[in-house]
Amino acid sequence: MDRIAWHELPAATRAAVERCTGPVERADTAPHGVMSRLACTVRTQGGHTFVKGTRRDDPQAWVYRHEFQVTRNAPCAPRALWDVDAGGWALYGYEYIEGRYPDLAPGSDDLAPLVYALTVVSEAPWPEMLSKKPLHTRWTEFLPEDVPPGLHGRALAHTDMSPHNMLMTDKGELLLLDWALACPAPAWADAALTIPRLIAAGHTPEQAEDIATQVPTYRAADPATVTVFARTVYAAWEDWERTRPMPHRAALTAAARDWAACRLTFA
Repeated sequence: MDRIAWHELPAATRAAVERCTGPVERADTAPHGVMSRLACTVRTQGGHTFVKGTRRDDPQAWVYRHEFQVTRNAPCAPRALWDVDAGGWALYGYEYIEGRYPDLAPGSDDLAPLVYALTVVSEAPWPEMLSKKPLHTRWTEFLPEDVPPGLHGRALAHTDMSPHNMLMTDKGELLLLDWALACPAPAWADAALTIPRLIAAGHTPEQAEDIATQVPTYRAADPATVTVFARTVYAAWEDWERTRPMPHRAALTAAARDWAACRLTFA
């Protein structure tokens, strides 16, 4: 999606934001991400705030509202600060976190904070005041007709475990960003979805499984159900690579294939 800069927003929109932040002295457009029409860090005398959003008439405007509401209830996430609707735009302010993307390669010091964050998130229930299709429904076309009961979970799951959706802080904590795809799911879903990311970062499937197993909910999950999940992830990602190709998808699909093949020993 083409982004616009802060100064291109309507004056009424900028004024509404500045009533929350104070006068904006500088705004830096975010270099990563594909969704937000506006994504920038605004700098004021009071500090920094990350701002994202889109036009109110954008068919995807509801996604930003959903993400804001989920983030307010999510652990290991930046604080959701404020939302404004002015000048035809809906914008959302989040706590600005200074940090870097984690290194998920074998031997990285970032793996322990990753396991800790996955453990904390896995213990959070889905906020039932929010309506969202559960993960097993999202993937209906790739699941077997007889969906295992273990896939009908109601935990809060991020579901998009890209390292670009993670941030290592200067305190050594790992935070999860961009909760737009969050939905009800098994408590172990995020740990499972991290496995292909670890494989793509250089781990063997067995090494990636060993890391995920450090998350108690993943360790306790029914092995056969996790195997169905792994095969479903591979089927979905292989389909998306063919029908909606993007540069990063081939490596992830290969990683998901290797994980699914490894999981056959657990079936």
